Amino acid sequence: MKALLRQRPILIGVVHLLATPGAPRFAGDREAPLRRALADARALLDGGCNALIVENFGDVPFHAETVPAETIASLALAVSAVSAIARRVPVGVNVLRNDARAALGICAATGASFLRVNVLVGAAVTDQGVIQGRAAELLRERARLAPEAQILADVHVKHATPLGRESIEDASRDARERGLADALIVSGTRTGAPVDVETLSRIRAAVPNAPLLVGSGLTIDNAKELLPHCDGAIVGTWFKRDGDVAAEVDAARVKRLVKLFRAFVQRA
Repeated sequence: MKALLRQRPILIGVVHLLATPGAPRFAGDREAPLRRALADARALLDGGCNALIVENFGDVPFHAETVPAETIASLALAVSAVSAIARRVPVGVNVLRNDARAALGICAATGASFLRVNVLVGAAVTDQGVIQGRAAELLRERARLAPEAQILADVHVKHATPLGRESIEDASRDARERGLADALIVSGTRTGAPVDVETLSRIRAAVPNAPLLVGSGLTIDNAKELLPHCDGAIVGTWFKRDGDVAAEVDAARVKRLVKLFRAFVQRA
């Protein structure tokens, strides 16, 4: 993953798990989340994504910072299965809402290459309540358990309001310089919402040497506008059939965006 973060532009496809056992929307079929995860992962891989990230998107409402054992187990199974078909393509994990310690444990157990942390430093008011960053604990545990796992940290994460008055530039510097994030993520206000180009540009100027990824709302229509200001994107919603976040991944849409990304490399 370290080598991948040096590439430009990076395209990470999201594998949204269906509701897992214990979640309110779990439909009773323990194999269903894994079947969908593998089908979506194959579509993302066939389309040419540089990496994949698995997250328990179907488990709403989310636990704030400590998810139950059955959720961690379900995610570990899914990450392991996706990694088996991904071969040399890096696979990461995001344990929603912000159980970074569980995500790190999954990396240690499965060999996953990276984890996404929604709140690494500072604090945010979210629909799960107040979430606090625990970078000090996480970085020390990473050194012990999975030193090669890369930490991708959100800055002023979506579905949240920062609990403080720091500018997004200062938040970015803190995540990179004090939280020691390996890469930064900037998103819109909610899932599928586009990133403000001016905000993206300001973050790029504040942390010019940090890998910077768009974390929501990148589409075939706005990619050309956003890519000059970042190093890549994490894409979930737009890859789904008709752009419906609840639908399956559409391999044709993946191929269209990958083609645009590759063309951007050639022009750079």
